[in-house]
Amino acid sequence: MNIEKSRFNMIEQQIRPWNVLDQDVLNLLIVCKRENFFPESQKSLAFFDTELPLAGGAFALSPKLEARIVQEVAAKKSESVWLIGAGTGYLAALLAHQAKHVTVTETNPELIATASKNLRDNDVSNVSIIQANGLTAQQGAAYDVIVVSGSLEIVPQGLQDMLNVGGRLFVVTGQAPVMEAQLIRRESGSSFKATTLFETVVPALPQSGHVSRFTF
Repeated sequence: MNIEKSRFNMIEQQIRPWNVLDQDVLNLLIVCKRENFFPESQKSLAFFDTELPLAGGAFALSPKLEARIVQEVAAKKSESVWLIGAGTGYLAALLAHQAKHVTVTETNPELIATASKNLRDNDVSNVSIIQANGLTAQQGAAYDVIVVSGSLEIVPQGLQDMLNVGGRLFVVTGQAPVMEAQLIRRESGSSFKATTLFETVVPALPQSGHVSRFTF
């Protein structure tokens, strides 16, 4: 397998046609090597346009969706990011290259161990992983960027309330086969603006349970 050819094809045939045109993001996909975050059995699949299964019913998002998320939230070097769901650590690594610090919440100890090792092995030091259900934890914290790495039926108001003014929340909402990726921006203390970015279908966030049980 020619890794660099596969990476080039992933960027040019999957990611760029999906309206990921920010050159900094495209360059990041070359620097931050996706295959390093997957086990040997999945390395050949790391560049495929699909979600890959992980421990505990979780999944790694498709490369084009990860790239689109990074482009849409546009984290800055002065900003803090909260990522709900560790995956393999790759999305955290992409966000960490752009942001000041990334906090990850994850319930599955195996995913925490895997993501932590992958981040260490790839010299990503500005990520902290906490074992917690991100949808019921983190009360009182505030972030410039929040990313939910699986779909939710609806957006809990508590997630929006944890944005700083000017902050952005990326989340996929709805039920298959109709889901929407949204970017919600906090414009003031009490004002939020939601923009629908595109339609997609993403597996539910494993730690979500039923939305009616969310408490903030």
